[in-house]
Amino acid sequence: MNRHSSPESSEEAEIIALKVLGFLASEPDRLHRFMDLSGLDVAAIRASAADPAFLGALLDHVLSDQTLLLIFAEENGLKPERIVQLRRKLPGAAIDF
Repeated sequence: MNRHSSPESSEEAEIIALKVLGFLASEPDRLHRFMDLSGLDVAAIRASAADPAFLGALLDHVLSDQTLLLIFAEENGLKPERIVQLRRKLPGAAIDF
């Protein structure tokens, strides 16, 4: 089965990942934690924002922290399970995710 099944779902996954980036950027502590864990600086984040693999990493980041996931999901009117489903649409997703 192709994990990148439709352009629409990939596009939705990219949009949600960009919302995650905005969510992280809206709180300096969240952004700094992401930067510390990823080793990226602001310039590298900006340069990578259109890369589907980076967008997948953003979803991985929010999925790795249940509190962060629940806050993001609630603020965006999403079920956490939907974020898991969308993560599968971007490169680098774990098979058992």
